[in-house]
Amino acid sequence: MLAGEEFVVRYGLRGALSALDDPSHIRMRQGLILRLRVLVPSLFIPSLILCILVAVFAGGGGRVWLAWTAVAALLVWACVTFGGTVPINSAAIEWDPDAPPADWTSRVRLWERLDTIRCWASVIAFALLILFAATRL
Repeated sequence: MLAGEEFVVRYGLRGALSALDDPSHIRMRQGLILRLRVLVPSLFIPSLILCILVAVFAGGGGRVWLAWTAVAALLVWACVTFGGTVPINSAAIEWDPDAPPADWTSRVRLWERLDTIRCWASVIAFALLILFAATRL
């Protein structure tokens, strides 16, 4: 579910936001921040816990590296999130849509680059876990 949410934000919402005028873009971004800052942790925390449990209890088989690499991908997601997108979101929630900071577009562009990393980290983790499960059948 985390990978799906991240994929939709990256490839679904980003284009729609860029088509809006500046004040509407900022208002929509602020609305998304308010909702996703609750939803995303509720997806990430169980994903990380379950991924770690799979890796720990997978045994020493030859494919256990897939599960541990999935854990590493989720840790990349967490580092990029807490070190990059969260601080930007914390600032963005305070922006006045009718008088945003002069550098708001550069902050959004940085957020978008970081979000691409988050998206692909979660998709890679998901793909690795699918591959791990498929090779255990």
